[in-house]
Amino acid sequence: MGYPTKVQLIKRRASEQWYINFPSAVARAMEFRRGEVVEWVIEDKAHLTLARPAVEAGAKKKRLEGSAPPSTSCGSEEPGEPSGTRK
Repeated sequence: MGYPTKVQLIKRRASEQWYINFPSAVARAMEFRRGEVVEWVIEDKAHLTLARPAVEAGAKKKRLEGSAPPSTSCGSEEPGEPSGTRK
């Protein structure tokens, strides 16, 4: 199941800020914490991956009950891992 989200732009006189908000269901499923640092990895113009450098052990393989298995259409990396970091 996907979660459509709008990209927002706030223009100021001297700068621009782009925002993408996570729906609360996504944030809860991912167990995000306030102030957590994440990293955006650009796979290509159609795929943007959010990497979490400090994920607890075993958290990568956790799935919501009834959720579909992760897609492998974007390469051989595990979901959430940036390209070239698979061991």
